[in-house]
Amino acid sequence: MNLSVIKIGGNIINNPAALHEALDYFASLVEPAILVHGGGRKASQVITEMGREPVMIDGRRITDEATLEIVTMVYAGLLNKNVVAQLQHRGTNAIGLSGADANAILAEKRPVKDIDYGFAGDVKAVNAPLLDGLLRLGLRPVMCPITHNHKGQLLNTNADTIANETATAMAAHGYEVSLQYCFEFPGVMRDIKDSDSAIPSLTPGSYADFKADGTIVGGMIPKLDNAFAAVGAGVKEVVIGDLAALRAGKGTRCTRA
Repeated sequence: MNLSVIKIGGNIINNPAALHEALDYFASLVEPAILVHGGGRKASQVITEMGREPVMIDGRRITDEATLEIVTMVYAGLLNKNVVAQLQHRGTNAIGLSGADANAILAEKRPVKDIDYGFAGDVKAVNAPLLDGLLRLGLRPVMCPITHNHKGQLLNTNADTIANETATAMAAHGYEVSLQYCFEFPGVMRDIKDSDSAIPSLTPGSYADFKADGTIVGGMIPKLDNAFAAVGAGVKEVVIGDLAALRAGKGTRCTRA
C-alpha cells in the first residue's frame, strides 16, 4: 500500500495563506497520508513574548524546563489542534498526536557531549502498528515534534527527524512510502538566486559529487543526510521542494539509484 508522509515547517505554519494551501494539498491526496509539522518560529515568538530568550545552537533549540513547557503548549496544543481543525474543515478526518499519545513515538533525552541541549529527545521507536491501525480506520495522523521517554518525561524532538523516522518505520511495516519535505525552495538548488536551478534528482553518488564540488552546502546537508538515511532504510523516495513543486510532481527526488 502506498503512503505519503508530508513534513511542513515553520515557514508554512507561520504563514496563514501558505498553511491553507499546504493543507489543501494534504487533503487532496488520495492515498493514506501522515502529516508531520514543526513550528519553531512560532515557539520562538511565544518564548520571547513570555519574557524569555530563545537559545539556538547550530539550528537546534536548547530546551530547558521552562522552554519545554512553552514548546509543548505551542506544538502539541495551539499548532497541532489548529491544523487538525483546519483539516476537519476540509473533510479530512485527522487525529493529532504527540509522541506520548498512544505511545506514538518513544525517545530518549539526548546525552550531554560538547553541548547540553536540555530536554531534547532522540527518537528510539515509532509505533508503526498504531499508525497503521489509525490509517486503516480512515484517520490521518497529524504528528507534532513532542515525544516522551515512557518514564513520564516529555521531550522536544526535531520535526525533520520525526518525519524521517516515521517514514522509515512505516516502510518496515510494509508500506511503499514517499516522504515529502515541503519548504521554501522549488527543490535542492544549484543556485538559490536562480529559481530554475533545482536539481531534479539525486542518488547517493550524485549527492556525494555535489557536496564535494561545493554545490550543496550548509543546512541542506543534514536534511539530505536524513533523506538518504531514510532511502537506505527502505523508504521508496524522498522529495524536497516547495508546495508548487510538490503539487506538480516536481522538486528534488532522492532515490537509491
